[in-house]
Amino acid sequence: MEKSDHHILLLFLDGVGIGKKNFEWNPFFKYNFKTFTDIFGTIPHLENYPLSNGKIFLSGVDASMGIAGLPQSGTGQTSIFCGVKAPQIINKHFGPFPYSTLIPIIKEKNIFKYFLDKNEKVTFANAYPQVFFDYINSGKKRLSVTTLSCNLNGMHLNGYDDVVKGEALTAEITNARWNTKLGYDLPIISARLAAENLLKISYKNSFTAFEYFLTDHLGHGRYDEDIEGTFRILDEFLHTIFTQYDEEKLSIILCSDHGNVEDLSMKTHTTNPSLLIIAGRKAKIASENINDLSDIKHSIINHLC
Repeated sequence: MEKSDHHILLLFLDGVGIGKKNFEWNPFFKYNFKTFTDIFGTIPHLENYPLSNGKIFLSGVDASMGIAGLPQSGTGQTSIFCGVKAPQIINKHFGPFPYSTLIPIIKEKNIFKYFLDKNEKVTFANAYPQVFFDYINSGKKRLSVTTLSCNLNGMHLNGYDDVVKGEALTAEITNARWNTKLGYDLPIISARLAAENLLKISYKNSFTAFEYFLTDHLGHGRYDEDIEGTFRILDEFLHTIFTQYDEEKLSIILCSDHGNVEDLSMKTHTTNPSLLIIAGRKAKIASENINDLSDIKHSIINHLC
C-alpha cells in the first residue's frame, strides 16, 4: 500500500479513565455522552468493558505498569508516545512534565520521529498562542511530552495563522478560550466543524496527533467554566470524528495517560484503566494487542500502519 493511501489519527485525551457507573460523579453518565451511547449502545464502566460495535473497539489500558501509586502524565505520556514503560525506568510515576532521565528517550523514540524517519508526512494538529512561543524563546523547557517530542525533532508547532487557515485546532476545540482568556479575535467554530477540519488535516498526513487536556483540568477542579458545556463540546467533537471518518482511508486511536475526570468526587488521578478506542482497518487486532500504555505505539506501528 502506498504511503498516501492510509492515514492514522491519534487522539490523546489527558486524564480519562473508565470509572464506576455513577450518575453523580462520572460525567460520562451524568451528561449521557452520546459518542458512547450511539456507537456502543452503552457507556463504558468498570463492569461492562471491553465494548465493540464490530468496527470500533473500546477497552481499558493499564496505566500503572507494575509501579505503585497514582499514574502521572509525564511517565504515562512518555509510555504512550515512546513505547516504553516509563514508570519502570525511573521506578516511580512522575508528572506533569517528563522526568529529566526520560528526555533522551523521548527524543529518540517518540512516535513522530518514527514516521519522520520514514520520510512520511507528520503533524501535531494543536495550535499554540503567542505566549507559548514567548515561553519557548525565553529558554524555558518545561514542556509536555507531545510538544517536547516536536521541539526535539524540529517539527513545526502551529500558531494563530495555522488556526485561521484551518490547518490546526486550538486545544479547547472551538477557539473560545483563545478569545476570552488570551485576547484573540478568532471566529468561534462548532465542535462539528473543528472535527471536520481535523479529519481533513488527517487525510493530508500519514500520522496526525491531537491533544485535549481540559479533561484532566476538570478532574483536578482547575477549570472554572461550565463543566457540562465543556463535555457537550468534547462529545460533539468525538461523535463527529467517529461517525464521519472514512474507514478505508483512516485509522483512529483514542487514548489517555491515566484516569481522573471519570470520578469527579476527588481531585486526584485514579488507578482506573485508561480509556482506549480504536477504529479503522485492523482495529480489532490493534486493540487486542494493547495491555498497558507502552503497547500503544507498537500496536500503531505493527497493526495500523
